[in-house]
Amino acid sequence: MGGFAAGHEISGEGGTSVRGSVEIQLMEAPSLVGNPLKDPDWRQVTVYLPPGYARGQSRYPVVYFLHGFAGQALSWTNSSAFALTVPDRIEALIEADVIPPVMGVFPDGWTALGGSQWINSTATGRYEDYVFKDVVSFVDRRYRTLAHSGARVIVGKSSGGYGALVMGCRHPDVFGHMGVHAADAYFEYCYLPQFPKAASGLLRADGIQDWYDDFLVRVRETRMRSEDFPVIEILAMAAAYSPRMGEPLNLELPFEPQTARIVPEVWERWLQQDPVRFVPKQIEGLKRLHSIYIDCGLKDEYNLQWGARMLAEAFHRAQLVFLEEEFEDGHTGTNYRYDESLRYLCPKLATQ
Repeated sequence: MGGFAAGHEISGEGGTSVRGSVEIQLMEAPSLVGNPLKDPDWRQVTVYLPPGYARGQSRYPVVYFLHGFAGQALSWTNSSAFALTVPDRIEALIEADVIPPVMGVFPDGWTALGGSQWINSTATGRYEDYVFKDVVSFVDRRYRTLAHSGARVIVGKSSGGYGALVMGCRHPDVFGHMGVHAADAYFEYCYLPQFPKAASGLLRADGIQDWYDDFLVRVRETRMRSEDFPVIEILAMAAAYSPRMGEPLNLELPFEPQTARIVPEVWERWLQQDPVRFVPKQIEGLKRLHSIYIDCGLKDEYNLQWGARMLAEAFHRAQLVFLEEEFEDGHTGTNYRYDESLRYLCPKLATQ
C-alpha cells in the first residue's frame, strides 16, 4: 500500500545546499497490528536518497539505522548548532568519495514505553519482524534498491546497537553487514545500577500502572523529571526482556519494588537476552555476514565499553573478521562515530 512522501533538500554545515534529499514516508507495518500498547501500525520512515538518485535509474545499496531508546524516525534529522545530522554525514562521505552512493533508511521504533529494543515481545509487539520484514520490503518496493543481503547494512547505537546485533545474528540472509555502536551488553553493568534508582521512583506510586499513568499526565502537562528516566527505561526493558501477560503493563520487574531486591527467576530471563550470553550461541549467523564493525566510548556512562570488549572477545574466539574501535568519549552526542562504521562497512557493500 502506498504512502505519502514529503521530500526536502538537506543542508550541510553552514547551510550550504547539498545534492541529496530526505523523504518522510508513511508505511504500513503489518507486524505491529494489534500490538499490546496500541501503538500505531502505520509508521513514519525517514529515507535519505544520494545525489543523482532522482535523475538516474541506478540501484543502490541501503544502510538501515536503528535509533536508541526514546528515539523516533524523525530524530535523525534534528539539527543542532554547528553539527551535522546523520543524513548530512552520509552525504559528506559520499561527496568525499569515501563511501559509494548509498541510501539511508531510518525506521521508527517508538513505543508508548519509549522503545522496544527492536525485538519481538508480547508486551510491546513484533518489532524485530517489523524491521526485517515490513521495513525492508517497503523500501525495496518503493525505491531502486539492490535487494539482497550483500547490499544491506544494519547499524545502530545503544538500544539500536542491541537491535543491530539481534538482526545480524538472526537475519544474515537479510542484512549482510552489521555496525554496532555502544550496544546494551553485559546487563550486570549497564542495567543493575539503574534498578535502585527505578525502585526509588516507584516507591511514591501505588504500583507501576499508577506510576505510569501519573508519568504520562506529568510529561504532557510539564516535562519529564530527572528521576523519571530510570523508571521508564527499566519498564521498557522489562517489557522487552521479561514480558508477562496479565501483569500491569504486561511485564515483570526484575526486582521487588519495595526493597529493590533482585528477583532471580526474572533477572535470569533478562540475562538470556544479554548479547554477551546470546552472541556466542548464535555465532553461525554472524559468520555469514560480509563485514562487522563494533565500537564504544571509553567513558560510556552506562559502562557499555566492557560489554563491547566481551563481544569483541567472542568475535575473536570465533575467528570472525571485524573491526573493533574504542574512543575517548561517553555515550551521548556521538553520532560522529557513524562516520567510522560507514567508512569501514560501506565500501564492502555489493554495488550490483
